[in-house]
Amino acid sequence: MTETTYEKVRNGAIGYRCESRGLFAVSGSEALRFLDGLITNDVKTLEDGASMLAAFPNAQGRLLASVSFAKKGERFIIETEAATREKLFQNLFRFTFAGDFLLEDLSETHKNFEVFGDAETLRDAAGTDAHIFTRRYGTGFFVANEEASAFESALAGAVEIDDETFETLRIEHGIPLYDRDMDETTVVPELGIDEMISYKKGCYIGQEIIARIFYRGHIAKRLSGLTLSEKLEPGSELKTTEGKNAGQITSVTFSPKLDKHIALGFVRYDFLEPGTKLFAGETECTVSTLPFI
Repeated sequence: MTETTYEKVRNGAIGYRCESRGLFAVSGSEALRFLDGLITNDVKTLEDGASMLAAFPNAQGRLLASVSFAKKGERFIIETEAATREKLFQNLFRFTFAGDFLLEDLSETHKNFEVFGDAETLRDAAGTDAHIFTRRYGTGFFVANEEASAFESALAGAVEIDDETFETLRIEHGIPLYDRDMDETTVVPELGIDEMISYKKGCYIGQEIIARIFYRGHIAKRLSGLTLSEKLEPGSELKTTEGKNAGQITSVTFSPKLDKHIALGFVRYDFLEPGTKLFAGETECTVSTLPFI
């Protein structure tokens, strides 16, 4: 029996896929001040060569873009999904008229490789102009176009991950996608990704709403994992045994590793306890922590 791509990656093989993600560099004497007022995490604490997760919220604390942030010398490097690439660029571009804030779009000068597994041996092959970000599943490489062929050669023994396999792996890792699991109606803390928010930094757009949720109350709902008794469609409504609204499913896949259908979805605060039984029609949906694996 031929081992599937999923099985190879889950059994320790290096896997990769290329995506059309957005990549931007910001520099200038006022870059830190402007960026600090735009994002949820504390960019002032970022050490050279390190990366962190962050979000760009609007004034209501709702998500404009989920990003990874890195510092490289005098530049801040920001990357985001293809779905939020143009929105993020426009959000940053307006500050180029406000002061010493320089924005470079590197999306077309670098090729993205999302690598699953231990990618430490690939760092040298990526070249000195590469931008590298830590992922839950491995590493995101943005390799300069002139170095891309050499990097692909270094990946010769790796497995290329198809869309269907990626969907399964990213749900198992609890990774939401924009326009599928999150959008501009999502209040940033509802993602449940605590490491993308600093509650100690100074003011930024949307901070009042986000801080109020943290210090004075709680989120109305949160992105959670769900194990399903049978397959459901995204958009399925979650109910309690008494018929109360409990949330909505956003993404579904079958996990070979767990041998069951699993889902991402927003679950209302009162029902977030792992093990809680909810229903979508006749299908039992059990609340689970993320990541699944």
